[in-house]
Amino acid sequence: MANAHCDDRQNRYAIVLAGGSGTRLWPLSRTLLPKQLLDLGDGATLLQATVRRVVEAFDATRLYVVTNEEHAFEVRSQLKGLVPQAAAQVLAEPVGRNTLPAILLGLAPIVDADPEAVVGVFPADHRIDDRPAWIAAMDRAAALARDGWFVTFGIPPRSPETGYGYIHRGEALGEGSYAVAGFTEKPDLATAQRLLAGGEHFWNSGMFVFRADVFCDAVAAHAPEFFEWWAARGERPLRDGYSSLPDMSVDYGVVEKAGRIAMVEAPFDWDDLGSWEALYRLGEKDGSGCVVQGEVLALDCEGSLFYSQGSSLAVAGVKDMIVIQTRDATLVCPVSEAQRVKDVVGALKSQGSKLVEAHVTVRRPWGSYTVLEGGPGYKIKRIEVPPAGRLSLQMHHHRSEHWVVVSGTALVQIGDEERLLTENQSVDIPKGSKHRLSNPGKVPVEIIEIQSGPYLEEDDIVRFDDVYGRKVGGGGKAS
Repeated sequence: MANAHCDDRQNRYAIVLAGGSGTRLWPLSRTLLPKQLLDLGDGATLLQATVRRVVEAFDATRLYVVTNEEHAFEVRSQLKGLVPQAAAQVLAEPVGRNTLPAILLGLAPIVDADPEAVVGVFPADHRIDDRPAWIAAMDRAAALARDGWFVTFGIPPRSPETGYGYIHRGEALGEGSYAVAGFTEKPDLATAQRLLAGGEHFWNSGMFVFRADVFCDAVAAHAPEFFEWWAARGERPLRDGYSSLPDMSVDYGVVEKAGRIAMVEAPFDWDDLGSWEALYRLGEKDGSGCVVQGEVLALDCEGSLFYSQGSSLAVAGVKDMIVIQTRDATLVCPVSEAQRVKDVVGALKSQGSKLVEAHVTVRRPWGSYTVLEGGPGYKIKRIEVPPAGRLSLQMHHHRSEHWVVVSGTALVQIGDEERLLTENQSVDIPKGSKHRLSNPGKVPVEIIEIQSGPYLEEDDIVRFDDVYGRKVGGGGKAS
């Protein structure tokens, strides 16, 4: 899939950052299925599109993807048929700690292979057109990085955007690149307007290219706590060391404090697909200026984004609005207020709402489950297990379960006994009993699970064995 690389690309490595929860695309993006793992209408997920682009400028065998432990299986699954080499080099954070530790995690195998490697860091949620221009910009950035520059990419601003940081362009370095004179964090509107009018400020894309040893030296100088952990990373379990780190972005921890920072002016079209406003702006509009996806009936509407997933949406007389509907949640706000979705998510979190974490359908390494209905003392799920899928051997302290096979052949283990069940057959799983569901057949298995008991949350699980390498013991998530 990658192009033949010339010699000066042989020591290039890439890190794709695929963590984060994508709160500004709620309710479509949730903690357990964030935006980078979603297909937003282009036929590929944001992660797949990013990896496909990166391997045009970097060798696929030198690409590492850093994601959250919860998402690692889904990331590998999405990349397996696309770039198998990348699927084999997915690194999992045990907990989210922002971009600085994530980059250090991805940097570990690179430094072991080549301490002076040129490394590109790319978020998994960007849209970039004009591939030849992008590749040329990577070549220019790599040349600067080899000379010891820490390189970022500046996007010519199209508007006084308050959701991005800004880079102040300094002395020209040739070929569309400049020394960086300074950074401005996400500004208020008045400041953004002033920066735009001045003509010397660019949006900070969040993409970087640097030499590995230069970056490590900068971390040691400006974020010593992180460097101490990283230098001694093999001396204790990753979870222990990683969990002890503070939340820190690479911009704040290193980039804004480092010396010899260069900016390559982006010669390509770029968008951060981080908000509904961006998806509206980039979407294909009808004759009324509306972007419509899903089962939507829109009457006399103008300049709006309508998205429906898993249910029907009808709107009338709506102008300049965003209406997003999933099976369990609906978002309505003006296009101009799209950035406030993160405030909605924050409010839901403070209320303890589960709508932030998961959809009604949750993907797992062994398949998926969909919550059909629930109430005090009961919950009903539809569970789907593909051929060769196998849930963990587990038990629950507080609930019993009743399984009814809808389709396929299910292998059910209760205690030391195993039995095969086919359509319309059922089985009871008593509270406290070890049990496991597997699919030994060649077609998917679908069952209806009825849970009953005083506590039905997903952390009521003791896992004894798991073929997917998940944590064994109590306090796990799902099956």
